[in-house]
Amino acid sequence: MRVTMTSAAARAGRANEDFTGAVPTAAVLIDGAGIPGTESICRHGVAWYANRLGGSLLGLLSRVPGRSLSALLAEAIEQVTDDHRHTCDVADPISPSATVAILRLSDGLIEHLVLGDSVLVLDRADGPPYVVSDPREVVISRSYLPALEAAGEGSDEYHRVLRDLRANRNQPGGFWVAKDDPSAADEAITGSSPISELTSAVLLSNGASRIVDRFRLADWPEVMAVLASSGPAEIIRRVRQAEARHAVAADDATIAHCTDLGTARPPHAEPALLPGP
Repeated sequence: MRVTMTSAAARAGRANEDFTGAVPTAAVLIDGAGIPGTESICRHGVAWYANRLGGSLLGLLSRVPGRSLSALLAEAIEQVTDDHRHTCDVADPISPSATVAILRLSDGLIEHLVLGDSVLVLDRADGPPYVVSDPREVVISRSYLPALEAAGEGSDEYHRVLRDLRANRNQPGGFWVAKDDPSAADEAITGSSPISELTSAVLLSNGASRIVDRFRLADWPEVMAVLASSGPAEIIRRVRQAEARHAVAADDATIAHCTDLGTARPPHAEPALLPGP
């Protein structure tokens, strides 16, 4: 499997809180999340959490090919939580968290997992792309949007409303992300498809998927065509242009484009990591 990865921080001088990486039979994308005040709860920060979780997942995917993706994600969450539970308040609602997308080749199948608002797209040989997304956070966020817009981004009231929204994380009836509770992995969207039915796949953080779901610059077949012709950097370039045109705050944007799906080797090589710049 060939994986082409591009990751761009929201702005210069700011840590990129996305992570992507690959091993010969799998690709991982992590989109870290935090709100003001996180640094008082966790001395490591969101970028550390995203990189640590991504690295742990790649190691497990490389060494333990037989376990389910949900089980591997649960173990990775537990490993990272153990790494900082003695120095940080990992259970606090504003401690670092992340969304997750995983793709793995296994016994003639492409397996996938999505937790949170990252997006995974499988390009099918016969038929439109199959889009895997977890809509729960988007659905819940809609009821908070009027208050967020009225408060004004960056204000104390904005941060208060955002904290109220984030209190729905990892709660029944809420939305689920990787944080401190390994059982959140059981809530992930999972599935599989025969490799023979697919031509490529792509994992996107929500800062990159906004080319479709926010700015409506393209549909998913068009995105897959641009990826095939020009690569992930072109998608992110178009997103940045749209953000500037509409005066929308930029977000970290990361894409892992997977091609040559039938040529994967056994998972014996060391992980190839691409943390954000």
